[in-house]
This record gives sequence, C-alpha cells and structure tokens, in this order.
Amino acid sequence: MGKDELLEKLFPSGRALFIPIDHAATSFPEKGLEDLSKLIPKLSSANAIIAHKGVVSHYNSKHHFIMHLSASTIHGGSNSDNKVLTGSVIEAKKRGAIGVSAQINLGSESESEMIERMGEISKQAFEQNMPLLGMVYPRGPNLKIDENDSTKGVSHAVRLAFELGCDMVKVPWTGDKESFSLVCNSAPIPVLIAGGEHKGSFDDLLKLIQDAIESGAKGVCMGRQIFAAENVDERCKKISQLIHEK
Repeated sequence: MGKDELLEKLFPSGRALFIPIDHAATSFPEKGLEDLSKLIPKLSSANAIIAHKGVVSHYNSKHHFIMHLSASTIHGGSNSDNKVLTGSVIEAKKRGAIGVSAQINLGSESESEMIERMGEISKQAFEQNMPLLGMVYPRGPNLKIDENDSTKGVSHAVRLAFELGCDMVKVPWTGDKESFSLVCNSAPIPVLIAGGEHKGSFDDLLKLIQDAIESGAKGVCMGRQIFAAENVDERCKKISQLIHEK
C-alpha cells in the first residue's frame, strides 16, 4: 500500500483523531493505561492509536497503529527530554503499523541530536512510503522566541517538521484562533493539536477543538484527555464526531 493510501486511512475525511498511549514508556503507573486490553477497544472511534513497538505488535489486529520511535523516561536526569530512537520504519511495517512518529523538543540541550534522528526516520519513511508524524514541542530551556511571534515558537515547530520531511505534525495549542491560524499556515501539511494538561470541563475541551479546526487544524492528537477519563469511549466518540462532521 502506498503512502497516499495510508494517509487516506489516517485522514478519511481529511481530518483525523489520533490517540497516543505511549506515555507509559516515560512514566508508569499512568492513569488509564494500566490495562490496555480493556482500554484499546474503547478507542475504536480513533483513526489511529500511537504506541510503542510492543503494544503495536500485541494489539494491531483490530486497530490502525502509528508506531512511536522516540523514547526517554523520567529517570534520565538531564537527559529525560532527550528522545532517542527505539526502532526503524521497516520494523514498524513488520509489526503491523501504518505510520510512524518521532519527537523533537525545540530548545532542549539535545535538540540537535533529535533533529538528526528525525532526519534519519524521515529518510527511512520516504524510502518505505510510510507516513511520518512529527511531534514537535517548543519548550526547552534554550528556546528563543522572537518578540513578534504570537505563536511562541509553535509556527517554527510546524515548519521544522515540514522541512525535515514529516507528512503531518502534532504541536501545542497556542491559546487563540488568530495565532493558531498562523501555525496552520506555516507549512502545507496537516496540523494536529496536542492535548497536554487541560483543567477545564469536557465542554471546554470540545470548544478548544472546534476553535482549532476553525483555525485550520486537521484534527487532534490527544492522549490523557481521553484515556485517563472515566468515560473513555464516550469522549472518544464525541471528539471523533466533532472532528469529522461536515
């Protein structure tokens, strides 16, 4: 199957709901991820689940998976934000994934190494016709934000992902529609908003998603806002309906 066909599976309406469940590699126990056999069937409304290789191999028979190729743990000290590679695109294909993802933390002391790793993965993805999701977060201690940049580095994150060959990119919400529209216009690839910590109500979250879509986002890539909830399947279905409604 070619890359275009795989991207159509990931974005069936031109938009997508991706649910990352890779958090347990970084820190565990993690609320909602204790029993994947019970969790994963509740995520059936998602267009793809993002997970590390072991999870992909174990659960790929009934779900579309993007295999995440970056990892670090909370025990890494000064290297805890240095995402190292844990696999390859060919391996992801053999394990049953239909896409791959990797992470860059802009402004990190290890930023250059993560950029180099993303370059290697994009090379492999290009050779294997595999969609690549870049997770790029402007949040390191060396981050330099131009005083005129209302996106606080998020536009740069999108453009970097595109320049490095990513087919889609996950970035934080900037807080308002005006600045996020600048983000979405930074490159000709689908932009997905990250979840992160959201302290408001579920209605507030739905409003944020609607604002992002109206700003040009092609969907969301949210984990804890869904898998850590009490009503996982209901949240997943409602977010999917909002994203894919005409």
